[in-house]
Amino acid sequence: MLADEFQVETFTVHIFLWLVLILISSFREAMAVQRGGSWFRIAVLVCFLLLAPLICFTGRGFSVSTSTGRKTLNIQIVDWRERLALQHVKSLFSKEVFDVITTSSNCLGPLSLDFFRKNSLSDSWRVVGLETLADDNATTFEQSQIAADINKETLKGDCSQYVDRPKRLSRRQLLENKSEKFADDLVKQDDEAIVKLENAAIEHTKSVDSAVLGKYNIWRKENENENADSTIRFMRDQIIAARVYISIANSKNKSELAQELQKRIRETQRALGEATTDADLPRSSSEKTKALGQVLSKAKEQLYDCKLVTGKLRAMLQSADEQVRTLKKQSTFLSQLAAKTIPNGIHCLAMRLTIDYYLLPLEKRKFPRNKNLENPKLYHYALFSDNVLAASVVVNSTIRNAKEPEKHVFHLVTDKLNFGAMSMWFLLNPPGKATISVENIDEFKWLNSSYCPVLRQLESAAMKEYYFKADHPTTAGSSNLKYRNPKYLSMLNHLRFYLPEVYPKLDKILFLDDDIVVQKDLTGLWSVDLHGKVNGAVETCGESFHRFNKYLNFSNPHIAKNFDPNACGWAYGMNIFDLKEWKKRDITGIYHKWQNMNEDRVLWKLGTLPPGLITFYGLTHPLEKSWHVLGLGYNPSIAKSSIQKAAVIHYNGNMKPWLELAMSKYRPYWAKYINFDHPYINRCNINF
Repeated sequence: MLADEFQVETFTVHIFLWLVLILISSFREAMAVQRGGSWFRIAVLVCFLLLAPLICFTGRGFSVSTSTGRKTLNIQIVDWRERLALQHVKSLFSKEVFDVITTSSNCLGPLSLDFFRKNSLSDSWRVVGLETLADDNATTFEQSQIAADINKETLKGDCSQYVDRPKRLSRRQLLENKSEKFADDLVKQDDEAIVKLENAAIEHTKSVDSAVLGKYNIWRKENENENADSTIRFMRDQIIAARVYISIANSKNKSELAQELQKRIRETQRALGEATTDADLPRSSSEKTKALGQVLSKAKEQLYDCKLVTGKLRAMLQSADEQVRTLKKQSTFLSQLAAKTIPNGIHCLAMRLTIDYYLLPLEKRKFPRNKNLENPKLYHYALFSDNVLAASVVVNSTIRNAKEPEKHVFHLVTDKLNFGAMSMWFLLNPPGKATISVENIDEFKWLNSSYCPVLRQLESAAMKEYYFKADHPTTAGSSNLKYRNPKYLSMLNHLRFYLPEVYPKLDKILFLDDDIVVQKDLTGLWSVDLHGKVNGAVETCGESFHRFNKYLNFSNPHIAKNFDPNACGWAYGMNIFDLKEWKKRDITGIYHKWQNMNEDRVLWKLGTLPPGLITFYGLTHPLEKSWHVLGLGYNPSIAKSSIQKAAVIHYNGNMKPWLELAMSKYRPYWAKYINFDHPYINRCNINF
């Protein structure tokens, strides 16, 4: 502004000087006129003399009008640019938003840095140094003052109109409401997402079984880092490398180096001891590691040969693999042996009971309520066992959870060796108001080799060689010790295929294994509609290895032609049998047919489940899984809730609850049905 005024005043002075020169020249011409010139030129001179002072004194006013004109022109140019920009902006915003922006601009005036600097803004908007700059620059301060005055005038005019317009107020309120609603929706969506994530995490935590994970504590030393045994593994790797170099040193007559390596190996092994984590290592272990490392470096300099070292490592790997294979066989043999054996306490119990039974007079060896044994209106159970303690748990758990114990009848069958012990136990410990009988399978004269294919096969030379000459590697299947379990030789295991012959006057019977525990009343099974099927059982095809192709040899054409390899398997241990349908469909005859075809064990290995799957193929009705929960003899990850909801829990597998190798977490469900204060139990020191 000051620069413009200075330019105008300079221009005025120039004009004034130019007029003075004209006056001088005009005066000379006037003098000439008086000597004979024109009067017109004299008149022009007089006009300029009158106008010159007027132009000089109005120069200031001219400069102001000039600056005002320039300002008007600039405003017109700015207005034109604003209109051009607004044409593009209108396509980006809705009408309501554009109106709010327009009215706000009209009310507040044009925005500038001076406007924000002068108003009371938060500290985050303040720019350090602006205050000092404003004090030092007077011109800028004057301009900001003028802008503030213009804004005040604008507020007095347009803003009052803006405040008084209800339409604009409603638009502003509508925009604020939309913004609040949008923010609330975002917060709500975030909250819902967080809740979903939390619920998913909770469900995942519930699904994890602590029994599988074991006892974990983040404060234990071995859990302080991901590689809690890194030092131990490094020391073992050093020992392996040292043994390689010892072998190479001996082959190259480096006896001193070999002895030094052997010495360091012994020191490192003593330092390792039985440590499983780095925290268990002694303080001297680092020194032993360093010493062995130095000797290894020396050996590497003298003996390293890539091809030779690789060969030695390969030989060591093959040797270790063979050792692992041998240990697995030993482990399998020992586990099978442990599953076959009877603990000393149970053997003692059977011996004492047998002695006392045969000391009883004949009249005291009879069980009461024999008339109930053939009453089809009662609830009948079939239990075939040679284990007194296991059979007692089955009977006790069933009666204790029964609603009407007097309507339950137990049919126990055992062998000649355990008949006295089984009878004596239940004579001393009758199952309350329930009925029980104990029979000897050797007294079933109709069950002979001429009628039963299994008995005939057990008498064959091939079967005797399979069982009693298993040490010969040429024997087919000799490597699988599982199939040499004595239970496959016992007719107690195959008696389940002859139920109508054993109990000819019954309509239905519930078959129970001796490694189960009953936790609920089972009378509901007698009212289950089997839809014309013979066998009611819980299916086990939830796992892939419980389908037909895992039990039967589908490379045999007889099996491949008649059965589906993906058919669902089912479980023995708790089965409700309709004996009327059994007789009608000749189930025992079907069993005999397939058993005769399997004399050389080409259809399936030994056992009762494979022939059971074949015999009852298409004749098994699936029961609810809660009736029968399996796996307590081999699976450590069964959910506690599944066990508690089950009517029957089954310890199928090698880890029977009466053995030392039983899983301790499952044993209490079985042991609570044993009276450890019983005199016979105390004398035989049975305690779990």
